[in-house]
Amino acid sequence: MPRPGPGSGVTVRALGIRHHGPGSALSVTAALEQFDPTFVLVEGPPELTPILPLLADEAMVPPVAGLVYAVDEPRRAGFYPLAEFSPEWVATRWALVRGVDVVWADLPAAQSLAIRAAVDDSAEPADDSGRAHVSDPIGELARTAGYGDAERWWEDAVEHRSGDASAQFEAVLDAIAELRRDEPEAAPLLREDKTVDIAAASDPTGPSITAAREAAMRAAVRAAVKAGHDRIAFVCGAWHAPAVDPTAGRSAAADNRLLRGLPKVKVAAAWAPWTAARLSQSSGYGAGVSSPGWYRHLYASRLAGDDPDAAAASWLVRVARELRSQGMFASPASVVDATRVARTLATIRGRPHPGLTELDDAALAVLADGDRLPLSLVQRDLVVGSDIGGVPDSAPLVPLAADIGRQQKRCRLKPSAHAQTVTLDLRTDGGRARSVLLHRLLLLGVDWGEPADSGRTTGTFKETWTLVWDPGLAVAVVEAAVYGTTVVDAASARVASAAETATALADLSALVDRCMTADLPTHDVVRVLADRAAAHTDAPELLGAIEPLARICRYGTVRRVDTTRVRAVLDQVTVRAGIGLPPAAVALDDDAAAALRTAVDSAHRGLMMLDDELLTARWFTSLREVTDRDRVPGLLAGRAVRILLDAGHLDRDDVELRMSRELSRASDPVGAAAWLDGFLSGDAMILVHDAALLGVVDRWVSDAPVETFDDLLPLLRRTFSAFTTAERRSIGQTIVRGGSNDSTAVVDETRAAPAISTVARLIGWEHA
Repeated sequence: MPRPGPGSGVTVRALGIRHHGPGSALSVTAALEQFDPTFVLVEGPPELTPILPLLADEAMVPPVAGLVYAVDEPRRAGFYPLAEFSPEWVATRWALVRGVDVVWADLPAAQSLAIRAAVDDSAEPADDSGRAHVSDPIGELARTAGYGDAERWWEDAVEHRSGDASAQFEAVLDAIAELRRDEPEAAPLLREDKTVDIAAASDPTGPSITAAREAAMRAAVRAAVKAGHDRIAFVCGAWHAPAVDPTAGRSAAADNRLLRGLPKVKVAAAWAPWTAARLSQSSGYGAGVSSPGWYRHLYASRLAGDDPDAAAASWLVRVARELRSQGMFASPASVVDATRVARTLATIRGRPHPGLTELDDAALAVLADGDRLPLSLVQRDLVVGSDIGGVPDSAPLVPLAADIGRQQKRCRLKPSAHAQTVTLDLRTDGGRARSVLLHRLLLLGVDWGEPADSGRTTGTFKETWTLVWDPGLAVAVVEAAVYGTTVVDAASARVASAAETATALADLSALVDRCMTADLPTHDVVRVLADRAAAHTDAPELLGAIEPLARICRYGTVRRVDTTRVRAVLDQVTVRAGIGLPPAAVALDDDAAAALRTAVDSAHRGLMMLDDELLTARWFTSLREVTDRDRVPGLLAGRAVRILLDAGHLDRDDVELRMSRELSRASDPVGAAAWLDGFLSGDAMILVHDAALLGVVDRWVSDAPVETFDDLLPLLRRTFSAFTTAERRSIGQTIVRGGSNDSTAVVDETRAAPAISTVARLIGWEHA
């Protein structure tokens, strides 16, 4: 029954709900119809109240989320998701459609965000000792009722129950009141010196935060009474239901003392599209549901007048349809059997109707023949769902989203749901502007465009992108909005954050590269990279950083960016890598040798992009020292010899001598195979065109002892499998000819006749 309010003739009705509960949503509708309030309060940040009328707009399609963020520090933000089965959504729309005043009431986000900031910025350890509060009231009630699973208890007690809605809410209110009967007095959030008590504020569900929130809720009720309303409904979380009535033991003066002096930040509010998958995560209420797709189905079925058993049967029909789309056999008869099994399981387990657990078990046993793999797709597509919400054009946008819209118009890149391919000419101002925007959005995690060329311009003046604007990207924009209000500010902040957390020099180098392509300031990343490089002694790490930095220095002019600071870091990294490489190459196991060879190849590619004789001379000196050291793994030594040969720093006779020594009978066959693998490194042309080197390899293989040949063969096969078919054929033919590849080779005139005739005709000799 409605309970008397704080004034004569005033009634306050607390409707304690479970956030995102379809049964609660249905009960809220019924209770509001019965009570017919003149004023509706809903738990939620009051900053969203001015934009609540947008929830009645037909273009507002749930799931959506209210977003409240700090204007000066947008990354401090709170999301308040709503689904069509959320009681808050139902109550707000009920009031809007009927012209009843509706207000969201809670501790203002301006204060809760400021308190959170104080906790985050404080060096004080959070002391949670001595706290005795029920952080999970639904779980507590479930355990009291003998349930181990709070979700299952709530489904049985509320979601699947029918009957008088008012009686249900009274029962929930009484149960929570009993849980809170011996609740200790909460410590105030502010100390006597007017600073935030970190220990009291560090737990968002703790008694101190809860006390402040409930004081704000009671203040909203008093304001409604003062405005002349006599029938007030308050839709709030079940835990708060006994405390929102101002007559529940708290005076206005006591509440004012709890709220007075709390810190504030300037905030703004907006609506943003949300997804079903994100409803399963913690929200601004600190609540989430693991099966939003199932709850949506349950709510729609009950709204249509179906009983819970009919809702279970229609759910299994949807499961069968999904399984058939996967090519499985799921007949109508099997659906009937699965429904019967689900009902039987519910009866055995003492449940009033089949829940999702029973339906899953029945589908597994009857429809999927015990195979859980097909049901994994059912879990993704049905149990969670793929719904994406939408907001009307008139809704206030997150500042970042508004800036993206402005940038899209300026660059003449119109979002489209259909894939489109665009080619950008970086020599034009328009091409560079489009490229910069797309690269900045990639850095923000807004994957509107996907580079068709991996995003690299390596010397060309063109980029090709595939653009598809998916509605889900709106959520990515909202998430990225915590970094800033404009594209350039948000991307810069995210890059700076990534630089501080990056541990590998190669990652930092790649981040500098991405900053260059996105035309973002690089000083923060370069500073971190320089500091890390100056203290770094790990040769593979230093080598891995060279190629991305060299690419920036080589091709930065395409984008007209200054690479002076990057070049200084590159010189430093190259010198340190060259000094550290020879000692780092000694006494390595196979995995470490392979990793170092990859790093050497990367560094060599990078340095060859530059026209710098001093850097390359130092590099080749380091490689020469590697080839002259003992105990260097063959994989590394062979690769270093090949690089020096190709660069002209070793002559062919020296290489033949080294190869003969490494592939001699006195050498370890496995080590010799590794040396050959490093020397060839996927390029067989040197053997095709140098018969002497091929002869060394041929003799080594031919003279290999029988007892080691079986171990040698897989290693050789791995090396030669990297060659093309034509290269392997050429090597084989050269060996068959006795190692000769000169002009004295025997020509089969019969097989060559067609080619000779064709060439003769082309040069005019056909009549000769």
